[in-house]
Amino acid sequence: MTTKERYAGVIKWFQENKPIAETELQYHDPFQLLIAVILSAQCTDKRVNMITPALFEAFPTPQDLAAATPEEVYTYIKSVSYPNNKSKHLVGMARTLIEQFNGVVPSEIEDLQKLPGVGRKTANVIASVVFNKEAMAVDTHVFRISNRIGLTNHSKTPLETEKTLVKNIPGHLLPIAHHWLILHGRYICMARKPNCLECGIRPYCKYYNHNQKNNAEE
Repeated sequence: MTTKERYAGVIKWFQENKPIAETELQYHDPFQLLIAVILSAQCTDKRVNMITPALFEAFPTPQDLAAATPEEVYTYIKSVSYPNNKSKHLVGMARTLIEQFNGVVPSEIEDLQKLPGVGRKTANVIASVVFNKEAMAVDTHVFRISNRIGLTNHSKTPLETEKTLVKNIPGHLLPIAHHWLILHGRYICMARKPNCLECGIRPYCKYYNHNQKNNAEE
């Protein structure tokens, strides 16, 4: 199977079977999503959704968050991973939003990365989810299953994975493809034990077909 055929099969299956795929983070505006994505680094969306309602109520605007101290923010987010660093990032992010962007979440990936706590993955999430830009965010799920399925060929870094996916997935599908891959990695193609029997894209999966051949030869 060629790489082009693999991509075509995977995309077709997702289009037909998962026409709606969205972030599981709960938010009401770009500022709230930015906070949630920063908090979600190396943490589950479920945990983030548990603590953000109180956080959003306490700091509803960039101005409110910018006026807070990291110690105050910490009390709301202490149950997520790396709360000390993230509380500093959130306050710094809000202050930078006000100082450089008039309190408005920017739409450009380069501008988003100027905000404390915002790396390329987070910037791509905001750009694609909020502004529907042709960007591909690569988190641990996307990085892992792209290699496993065969969409990438032993990519060593998230950026390498991102460039390969962007090259092979039609631009207008990149925002939803990001969610296809994340949710597939979260619920079907898990890290330790992929649930291949429930996987609709297994005919196009390099990992599955390799294992099938090995099993047939034994």
